[in-house]
Amino acid sequence: MKRITTLSILIALLFGSAFVLTQTDKENSQTAELEVDAVEWSINATAIEACTCPMFCQCYFNTEPAAHGHDHGEAEHYCKFNMAWVVNAGHYGNTSLEGVHFWLAGDLGEYFGDGTGDWANLHFDPAVSEAQREGLSTILTSLFPAEYESFQVLEDLPISWNATNKEAVALLDNGNAAEMRLVHPATAMSDEPAVLTNVIYWGAPRHDGFVMMPNEIQAYRKGDKAFESSGSNGFMITIDMNSNDI
Repeated sequence: MKRITTLSILIALLFGSAFVLTQTDKENSQTAELEVDAVEWSINATAIEACTCPMFCQCYFNTEPAAHGHDHGEAEHYCKFNMAWVVNAGHYGNTSLEGVHFWLAGDLGEYFGDGTGDWANLHFDPAVSEAQREGLSTILTSLFPAEYESFQVLEDLPISWNATNKEAVALLDNGNAAEMRLVHPATAMSDEPAVLTNVIYWGAPRHDGFVMMPNEIQAYRKGDKAFESSGSNGFMITIDMNSNDI
């Protein structure tokens, strides 16, 4: 399968209007491109996230996911993940991003040391406007600077998102398309969150730490990429970044 060059190019092709230059004059086109690139933005967002790796996901310390055994005795490396995001505060130019929900599911594949992954699918909640999608198309290329053999923006589906210190639940299309249910770890010393700090999360320059919450179930149920796991890795994280960080 032909590898796409960058996640940003594919998203640009899919969302289009913020990135397509209609001027035929070369000088005007270059000026327009600079104006697009110069748009000021910021985002503070929280994810409920889970994957098929054991707790805690070794992908944050290695360049390959955990090995998963099969009946034929061979081990396969993969990290099949779900991320459900809510934007707490943010904007792209004059467009507010507050309250936006989106869902990202995918697989890092057997090795991601070269910055590549197998596949990723993106869903927006139907309430997300076109202007908000265009703004996020820029922001996500900075937050997730990766290349995938397959990247798709699929149909809008309603996203429900709820979290407390005890549990976190995210549903895509009421669980018909995807589901995550995370719980406070039984090994925690108190009811306070169990937090891992000072570890890089993708392209985020700032975050408040990985709030450890192993999953009771995490599943993606769309098409031929469907998967499900239970008792594996899960956490919450709040990131903060802006255009001055890039």
